[in-house]
Amino acid sequence: MSTLIDATTFRELVSGQRRGFEAAAIRGLLNLLEFPYFSATQLRNFLYNSGVFPTHQFPIPIISVGNLTLGGTGKSPLVAWLGRFFLEQGIRPGIISRGYGQSANGVNDEFLELAFRLPSVPHRINRNRIAAAQDFLDSGNVDLLILDDAFQHRRIARNLDIVLLDALEPFGYEHIFPRGTLRESVTALQRADVVFLSRADLIEETQRRIIHDRVWKLAPDILWGEIVHEPQSLAAVSETKTEIEISAIRGKQVLAFCGIGNPNAFRQTLESCGAEVVELIPFPDHHQFNTEDIDHLEKTARRKNVDLILCTMKDFVKIKPLVSGTVPIQAVLINIRFLSGEETFRKLLNAFTTDMPF
Repeated sequence: MSTLIDATTFRELVSGQRRGFEAAAIRGLLNLLEFPYFSATQLRNFLYNSGVFPTHQFPIPIISVGNLTLGGTGKSPLVAWLGRFFLEQGIRPGIISRGYGQSANGVNDEFLELAFRLPSVPHRINRNRIAAAQDFLDSGNVDLLILDDAFQHRRIARNLDIVLLDALEPFGYEHIFPRGTLRESVTALQRADVVFLSRADLIEETQRRIIHDRVWKLAPDILWGEIVHEPQSLAAVSETKTEIEISAIRGKQVLAFCGIGNPNAFRQTLESCGAEVVELIPFPDHHQFNTEDIDHLEKTARRKNVDLILCTMKDFVKIKPLVSGTVPIQAVLINIRFLSGEETFRKLLNAFTTDMPF
């Protein structure tokens, strides 16, 4: 169902924001479609939990970073943070992704973004993540593996499971896809070792406490932390200067576009930096941009008479080869900052790596 409508409309429907008979009828249909998906995920998890479906063990440490819901929760900045952390410890990490939304050349937006952020860290895309892990192991070039977007990937045993919850929709509107945005039941958080509430600055502290308390009732032994995705600078497509101060967008009228799971989060990020978002153009998650898209964006920017066109880093790494140099497109480079949990998390990672035979 969600493939027939854009991401914004889908969220308006499943959240109940969109009213009326037609919206209610669609939600009724989605309720019927939710049950078989829920049953399949529950059965699959039962088979893994009971050992009927085996998990593959590897002799090097493996960390998973994943979501409970569909769409983006800001995993790439956290994967980048982890990559830099291990490099600083003299540990050679490798990254494995399944590769949703691959282009014809076999890469996707997460791959391109992480290559931009971590040029020295090898990254392999393979639907068969066991084969990718074995390939890394055979190469002898890594000491540790990070599985990107792998919370629901149960075939590889991991030493540490990190889950990000988006503060704007932490529990997927209380329904599993397609009725909501949950990938599986919230009880799956019992498998997690670490839960980070991402974009925590976008909601009030009382709301953060409610989310925290609910997670702890499910998994009282998890490490809890809260992080924000903080804009650090701008990367310019059409200028030789590679980075621009983020303060440059304050007070500017901007046209924004993005191909991510939660477009509204990008709007809120820009507005938090003082930009006036004249229009946000959402593209499907993992959208493969073409020259017609760029032309449309440029024409819209002229018609709206905006100062800038802004996108996410995931979009930037895909559109850069398409831009001739005349389109004023800039990308917001975002890193994570901990509101809470950083010290405990660092201690956990240090203990985790100290005990491993690198």
